[in-house]
Amino acid sequence: MSTHAIYDLSQLGLICFSGEEAQRFLQNQLSCDVEGLTPNQSTYGGYCTPKGRVLATFLLWRSEQGYFMQLPAALCEPIRQRLSKFILRSKVKATDASNAFARFGIAGNGAGTMLKPIFGDAPAAMHEVRHPRDATLIKLPVDRFEAVVKTEKAATIREALRENAGEAASRTWNWLEIRAGIPMITPATQEEFVPQMVNLDLIGGVSFTKGCYPGQEIVARMHYRGGLKQRMHLAHLESDTAPQPGDKLYSPELGGQSCGMIVNAAPLPEGGYDALAVIQMSSVEAGQVHWATPQGPALKFLALPYRM
Repeated sequence: MSTHAIYDLSQLGLICFSGEEAQRFLQNQLSCDVEGLTPNQSTYGGYCTPKGRVLATFLLWRSEQGYFMQLPAALCEPIRQRLSKFILRSKVKATDASNAFARFGIAGNGAGTMLKPIFGDAPAAMHEVRHPRDATLIKLPVDRFEAVVKTEKAATIREALRENAGEAASRTWNWLEIRAGIPMITPATQEEFVPQMVNLDLIGGVSFTKGCYPGQEIVARMHYRGGLKQRMHLAHLESDTAPQPGDKLYSPELGGQSCGMIVNAAPLPEGGYDALAVIQMSSVEAGQVHWATPQGPALKFLALPYRM
């Protein structure tokens, strides 16, 4: 991107886990290493069923208030309620903080430089987190940042950002997430994948050295013994109709049997859609994968920004 842009991220929800036992509780529930997360780091992660199927993917970071989990707004309350059932007598409180904080995405070449007059030095390394006054700044993949600010400060921060950047649609941020290879589980794709299928292990969202969490045995067995037959890929397809999460994919080698599923998709300004899709490895190797029907639009595979 040649110019800076800011994005309203209100399509995402925010859960705050506070209390002296929040770290231990989350360490025992999530696929990522919560105990190893410092206040200056963020991480991707997954929350799974006991069978190892992903219920949610998220971005997690720490601050003075506690641990913050960012995930699609549609999953925020269901996941908060599910996790709350396991708190029991633990000294942990799970609160929907979506309305207490505004979130802005900032993207573009050298986007960090435009943040300096507002917040001071921006985070330099990927997943680095800084906590200037009244804000949290997170460095995300592919030269992007997120600013999390208290709602009462949002209008002032937004106006300051607009002095050096134009506002862009939230769907464009979703496209940037897709291009970065970051999966977003939605209600349509809950319990469809194990973490490795959506590349959580490739983006730091799975720890294979931590203790138990729901689904850990299945996730670890697949890692150490093999057996993974599907992976998430980035692809482009030409269509006037928007692909939807959960849409089936087909390949000639499997006939009428589905070979995969759309995880996320977003439109391009010049037309067509980019998508993240979990696909049978054999179908990707064969090179022919079609959306929606065996004769539907063909997927053109693109390179992800990390090693497969």
